[in-house]
Amino acid sequence: MSVKQLVTAEELWDMPEIPGKRLELVDGEVVEVAGAGALQSLIGTQLLRLLGRFVEEQDLGLLFPDGLGYVLRRNPDHLRIPDISFIAWDRVPDGEVTEWFWEGAPTLAVEIVSPNDRAVDLRERIYDYLNAGSAYVWVLWPRQRSVSVYMSNGGSRELGPDATLEAKDILPGFSVRVDDLFNVQRQR
Repeated sequence: MSVKQLVTAEELWDMPEIPGKRLELVDGEVVEVAGAGALQSLIGTQLLRLLGRFVEEQDLGLLFPDGLGYVLRRNPDHLRIPDISFIAWDRVPDGEVTEWFWEGAPTLAVEIVSPNDRAVDLRERIYDYLNAGSAYVWVLWPRQRSVSVYMSNGGSRELGPDATLEAKDILPGFSVRVDDLFNVQRQR
């Protein structure tokens, strides 16, 4: 019988970076997460552009691109890296931004589905964020040009291309037509 070596978030932080690899912790076990493809990256850039301008103008909090790890729970440690995340100012202790992973859940976590994403893994990620305290999780589906919205109150909704994406309680006044999130390829 082999015993799995559990890793803490601190130990993960101290590991040497491996170019092209992203590592998360799932119940203390190191898990390699595939990087995004070009289309997913363009969609992420589009959403960052739209959200970034709004969050800055309204002074609502901090917006992060792919790469920031969130320690969602401890003992064993659970760390996830959303494609995009937003942290409202009321979740920023003393207005200080750490140089380390973020302790706790983002207010909003965004996942952009890649062709190699498995449904079971995606569902686990959604519940990890919500159970740790995220108010919303948005899952963007490029092939369907749709968004699944999951809320901390247990509700969810599916938005098609003509629907409007918003989160009035954390991003008051922000709205975007879902199809506009996916209009990233140059038309020739």
